Amino acid sequence: MTSSPRVRASLALAVIAVSLYIAVTVPVRLGLDLRGGTQIVLQTRSTATTKADRAVTDRTLEVLRGRVDALGVAEPTLVRSGDDRIVVELPGVQDPKKAADVLGRTAQLTFHPVLGTADGADDGSRPLPEQPRESVLPDGSGTPLRLGAAALTGAHVKEAAARFGQQGGAGWHVTVAFAGAGRDGWARLTGEAACHPPGAPERRVAIVLDGKVISSPQVDPSVACGTGIRDGATQITGSFGPEEARELSLLINGGALPVPVETVEQRTVGPTLGARAITASAWAAAIGTALTSLFIIVVYRLMGALAAVALVCYGLVSYAALAVLGATLTLPGLAGFVLAIGMAVDANVLVFERAREEYAARRRPSARSALTAGFRNALSAIADSNITTLIAAALLFFLASGPVRGFGVTLGIGVLASMFSALVITRVLAEYAAGRPGLRRRPHLTGIATTGAVRDRLTRRRPHLMRHPRRWLAVSAAVLVLAASGVAVRGLDLGVEFTGGRLIEYATGAPVDADRARTALAEAGFPRAVVQSSGDSGLTVRTDPLTDAEEAEVTGAVRDLAGGADKVRDELIGPSLGKELRRGALIALAVALGAQLVYLTARFRLLFGTAAVAALAHDVVVLVGVFAWLGKPVDGVFLAALLTVIGYSVNDSVVLFDRVRELARDATGRPLPGIVDQAILQTLPRTVNTGMGAAFILAALAVLGGSALTDFALALLIGLAVGTYSSVFTAAPVAVELHRRGDRTRPPRRP
Repeated sequence: MTSSPRVRASLALAVIAVSLYIAVTVPVRLGLDLRGGTQIVLQTRSTATTKADRAVTDRTLEVLRGRVDALGVAEPTLVRSGDDRIVVELPGVQDPKKAADVLGRTAQLTFHPVLGTADGADDGSRPLPEQPRESVLPDGSGTPLRLGAAALTGAHVKEAAARFGQQGGAGWHVTVAFAGAGRDGWARLTGEAACHPPGAPERRVAIVLDGKVISSPQVDPSVACGTGIRDGATQITGSFGPEEARELSLLINGGALPVPVETVEQRTVGPTLGARAITASAWAAAIGTALTSLFIIVVYRLMGALAAVALVCYGLVSYAALAVLGATLTLPGLAGFVLAIGMAVDANVLVFERAREEYAARRRPSARSALTAGFRNALSAIADSNITTLIAAALLFFLASGPVRGFGVTLGIGVLASMFSALVITRVLAEYAAGRPGLRRRPHLTGIATTGAVRDRLTRRRPHLMRHPRRWLAVSAAVLVLAASGVAVRGLDLGVEFTGGRLIEYATGAPVDADRARTALAEAGFPRAVVQSSGDSGLTVRTDPLTDAEEAEVTGAVRDLAGGADKVRDELIGPSLGKELRRGALIALAVALGAQLVYLTARFRLLFGTAAVAALAHDVVVLVGVFAWLGKPVDGVFLAALLTVIGYSVNDSVVLFDRVRELARDATGRPLPGIVDQAILQTLPRTVNTGMGAAFILAALAVLGGSALTDFALALLIGLAVGTYSSVFTAAPVAVELHRRGDRTRPPRRP
């Protein structure tokens, strides 16, 4: 063995060993959509005196962190997103109303002197000094109190705690300790109140939280007039239960938010839904991988079996990469992990097909030398096709949000892991096996010594596909018109991410007819609710934004109809955020097409970059149109699928144009249509075999992935079929026509 194979073998063994150790010792962090819990996105709002900039949002984040810690949630996550948003993840929390109430309250705690009741009744006691302003608020019993200006605020509070049974068995109450100037202020406030006789309204001190009198205790008779309570401590009493006392104490301890916050997004997922998704995806991955492995073994024999072993190693490496990077595995991310298995086959197929060409042309005397040449010749196409997919993954990470961003992370990691698997692990195994004496005597067992059924049939027929390129363009135009008419006739069913609203998914004991549920909700006062069946015994309700009270009415109507139902998913998207996400989706599509054009132009030339992007635009319109005809929702998960289709579809065009560029180097002066014809015939076996490998994975994901992943897998299956077609019958004819409009004989230049 030469030093290079030794280095590759050592590297492969080291990476596999380290990956195995990481996979065993470091757990992957699951997103809330897989482990259950609540995610709340809060947006800070500017006031007349304070602008909600990055610094103010950071201060707000620290206040919220204290409140979440006081809630006792295990492993909460709070991060700032942009300049004015905060993402809060609360694993295990299934009551989003309570969580949002605690997080969103501004907690403006103030302490006021009581000037009397609202009717002006006075007992003739010594009057208080004149107050600069006063207000009227009802106390807990409903009696309106006239309050003076705030003497103290929550900023003067040192600590608050919930207590039970102290000081004469007062039941649940909250003790409050003051610090600094608050100690003197509290003594002055209580000293003035103590100058009034017991029972007088003016002897009370009103404690106001967010404009509501939560307590107005009498100053104890033992407190002297003008002296007050000088130890800087008091207790808030009232009809508190344990939960109310703890909530009040954590709000006081958390302090006042610098600015108000608004809930713009809220997602709650039950733990059973995530568990089912993990199980379904695991089955899809296992069955899809088995079918894909069986397919490549049938096509490429021993080399296919070694590629299947490399696929298992790919799964191990990518899982370990997710764990060591601390990436969060979301539901779309899990789908991306499964999808990348199919994409990992692509590089192996490229190599094996190039090796077959080398062996069939007798340019290489052995299967091993043909394999070495195949790896070398396929490297350019592998790099270009994977970089285009990485561009799509990067756009998902930077322009998407929530679980869809997790899909971009796992897709990117999967692409890098698949390249390592194909170029290092598969190569080590394949070259070692091909060099064994037994295989040198029986090269047909390697799968490299045969050309394959697709190539044999094409060689016999040798069709001239680019003889009339405008005919193919006419077919593509007809497909475009048919797809676009779906958008015009049926319209797009935009999901709540893009429109704003509320989406609730229920698990019912028995199947519920969607029309009956729609009628029941209309009678309950929700005529615009969109109801769809979800799986065998599930129901999805999508409405305009609902208050928590309205959500309770919707849930009650569904439970009455179904005889019981469990809420497994609840998503609330504000209209402003929906508009922003809709705008972001359009920007992501435009940037994706532009980025692919720039990269392909740099790697090839503007003519081929334009042709490839034209095919991508064709694929986007067709996929959107098919979803419009099917009435499927266009949501964030669909956006992830669409951007993946863009990256996946351009792979076929890249492989084709890479072969065109290679053939043109040896055919100076030859007309481009002939070169493109030859390139199509040479690369079509790779396109068919790669597409079949990915189709097995996606079909398994569509059938076994459950309702949450079915539409995602369906979009990718449609995109796979359309992308395979467009690379040959849209991108290639566009390139030929653009070339004819220029120099008819100039071959494509080298990059």
